[in-house]
Amino acid sequence: MVRLPLTPSDVERGQRLGALLREARGERSMLDIALDAGLSPETLRKIESGRVATPAFSTIAAVAEVLGLSLDEVWATISPTRRDVAPSVERLRERLVS
Repeated sequence: MVRLPLTPSDVERGQRLGALLREARGERSMLDIALDAGLSPETLRKIESGRVATPAFSTIAAVAEVLGLSLDEVWATISPTRRDVAPSVERLRERLVS
């Protein structure tokens, strides 16, 4: 499977996700959270640092559950606002709707 290169928006979203998870983890150890979520501490470290900008949904869901975060809350925090959507995507969306 060939992965598409990350866009600047993907990278920013990954950084926001990492910041959210670090903040929600607080003083709890990365090791405890990672093991409780069923992943390696190295994987959690990469996500928190933004090095893994697009982790699998199941990974995000597992970490969010351990941290007591709802997936709605995670998405609301990390998703781009409407003004961040590329104008060409907006034009395409308008053409498809009309």
